[in-house]
Amino acid sequence: MSEQPAIGMIGIGLMGHGIAWNIAKAGYGLTILDHPGNQPVDDLQGMGVQVAPRIADVAQAADVIVLCVTGSPQVEAILTGADGVVAHLRPGTVVVDCSTALPESSARMAAAVAAAGGQFLDAAMTRLPQHARAGTLNLLVGGDTALLERLRPLLETFSENITHIGGVGSGHLMKLLHNYVSLGFLALLAEVAAHGQKAGVEMATLVDVLAQGGGGGTALQRISPFLLEGDPSSVPFFISNAAKDLGYYRRRRKRPACTAPSPTRSGPRWIRWSPRGTGRITCRSSRRC
Repeated sequence: MSEQPAIGMIGIGLMGHGIAWNIAKAGYGLTILDHPGNQPVDDLQGMGVQVAPRIADVAQAADVIVLCVTGSPQVEAILTGADGVVAHLRPGTVVVDCSTALPESSARMAAAVAAAGGQFLDAAMTRLPQHARAGTLNLLVGGDTALLERLRPLLETFSENITHIGGVGSGHLMKLLHNYVSLGFLALLAEVAAHGQKAGVEMATLVDVLAQGGGGGTALQRISPFLLEGDPSSVPFFISNAAKDLGYYRRRRKRPACTAPSPTRSGPRWIRWSPRGTGRITCRSSRRC
């Protein structure tokens, strides 16, 4: 693989657009899949990014294919579905899956890619779309160490911290553990804020008290603009994705090797759909005071 391999990318959504922008900015040749779920790509095309109508076109153009889609069903369809990536994979191509996926699905996809002559890394992301655009994502990588080092210059175009977790699937497992905690923190803060608001507590005072004590941290920093100003832009994360991530965690926990007791009984009871139908996380309690 040359210093500047040709890159293909599938999934130019909220996270993927920022990743693609940084890859193109770094001078890599980039071909992306045209899809109705993409964010507008005019700016990418202005940087020389090619837009392909078919998965086959992306696969044939790329030395490395980056996936950034919703979850395991989408990854499996893209890779092993009819006329998918595996059917058109060139020998030696590397697939990097930045999606949030089930580790066992990642293992199956890695085997399918290997059988077609390619290689596979799972590189799950933490942080948010604004960090994707800034090139400061965290990557949790599962797969061969030597392959990670070979791809590190590419991955560093859109990430600040790269942590090798272990073998294939381990990056996706770590992402599920991370999101269970981070979403739990947000849930606790939303519950407390809703209760405090109903009780007449000033939000600025609540935020200050939490920040000065045990409630401080990244989750509070991200939700504070919403609590103080009604601005949700610092947490552009959909409830549907939160429910998916928590569902993946619970499915993984039910596997025979995962015998630790669950800290919650039934999962995301705190989640409430926005009355405007946006599916965004809102500061609405799931209980009555």
